Amino acid sequence: MKGILKLTALAAAAGLMLFAGGMLCADEAAAPAAAAVVAAAAPAAEVAAPKIDSGDTSWVLTSAALVLLMTIPGLAFFYGGLVRKKNVLSILMQCFAITCIVSLQWVIFGYSLAFGPDAGGKGIIGNLDWFMLHDIGATNPLAATIPHQAFSVFQLMFAIITPALIIGAFAERMKFSGFCVFMLLWSTLVYDPLCHWVWGGGFLGSMGALDFAGGTVVHINAGMAALAAAIVLGKRRGYPTKISPPHNMPFAVLGAALLWVGWFGFNSGSAVAANGLAASAFIVTNTATAAAGLAWAVLDYFFNKHATVLGIITGAVAGLVAITPAAGFVGIGGSILIGFGASAICYFFVSVIKPKLGYDDSLDAFGVHGIGGIWGALATGLFASADINGKSGLFYGDAKQFGIQVVAVLVTIVFSFVVSFILLKVVDMTIGLRADEHSERIGLDLSEHREAGYTLLD
Repeated sequence: MKGILKLTALAAAAGLMLFAGGMLCADEAAAPAAAAVVAAAAPAAEVAAPKIDSGDTSWVLTSAALVLLMTIPGLAFFYGGLVRKKNVLSILMQCFAITCIVSLQWVIFGYSLAFGPDAGGKGIIGNLDWFMLHDIGATNPLAATIPHQAFSVFQLMFAIITPALIIGAFAERMKFSGFCVFMLLWSTLVYDPLCHWVWGGGFLGSMGALDFAGGTVVHINAGMAALAAAIVLGKRRGYPTKISPPHNMPFAVLGAALLWVGWFGFNSGSAVAANGLAASAFIVTNTATAAAGLAWAVLDYFFNKHATVLGIITGAVAGLVAITPAAGFVGIGGSILIGFGASAICYFFVSVIKPKLGYDDSLDAFGVHGIGGIWGALATGLFASADINGKSGLFYGDAKQFGIQVVAVLVTIVFSFVVSFILLKVVDMTIGLRADEHSERIGLDLSEHREAGYTLLD
């Protein structure tokens, strides 16, 4: 009965949200700032021979540093605070290891696979012409006013954080050796191809799929891999009755705050210019995050009689996830509704669906990033406004765009889950993925790294 009441309340909230969407969308059509944003995002055809711009370059390099901040230390502290104290160092180690592994993979061949000239002209994968960043040229047509190397290093930071998000699904139970091999394979065989499909001149981007900063490429992709990992590795020993609550909430809050700050580089930086579109993405990112954090706190209070710190930071992250694909296409009203919707939908998956199905998504990587990314990508097809960036969604008269978003979401879900599942099985059958029972009981900090996060004196 309690689950039915939750479902009914959330369905009612969704109905109110969609009704309000029509009203807010009508109001935004006359926003006085729209003309400035349109002018800032004017087609490149109207500007003759763009040159390297120092302001654009500075902003993109700063944004790259902000996105790296999201992984180390942001995500590391966020996830590290949520696990048990015997596993905190394993989380920090995994985040640092991914940063090292992907940084090398990207400059050697990953960037060429993701953004290099299309191999075979089918929009499936880039070739290896840009191996070791060789012959990449002065600029990239996708970002003509910044050096090509600046664009490549900005995209590197996305390639780092995407596999790091998956850690939240298998936290506290994956061997470090299997972890490293899986992450290298996943980055090469899942992230790089999907990145090419959407952003690198591949078939989804050519079809017209909108993904400003990573709804499909980053969040749905990582979320579906997280679900596959939770299924393949199975539940933590003692889950759900003998699992302790987060061991260090201040760490988790610090991590969430760093994620919020870094996300401005993630979304606003994806304008790859210091212009009106970057400013628009910045403000809607903040607005959606605030709406989602507040909404989760309200849901916590309504269902559990207390607004929790864990709830508000989880809601904020859900809002950041959902606004990511839409940040360069929606206005203030759309961003508020995307934030509210992110919390309502993700809350339902985390508190109702996960317990019902029984999978152990340790830190809700699928429930927040996968589900939030799906909502955000679809919401882009609902709330996108041509006044912001030349593209309209369903509520602004273009039903076709919503259909394209549905196709992009489905392709991403199937591809990421299937290939991730296969890779996990292959690694498990060769070198093994799951830590043994003894290692899991004493914690991965000691069993995998021979270190302890805390020294306790009696």
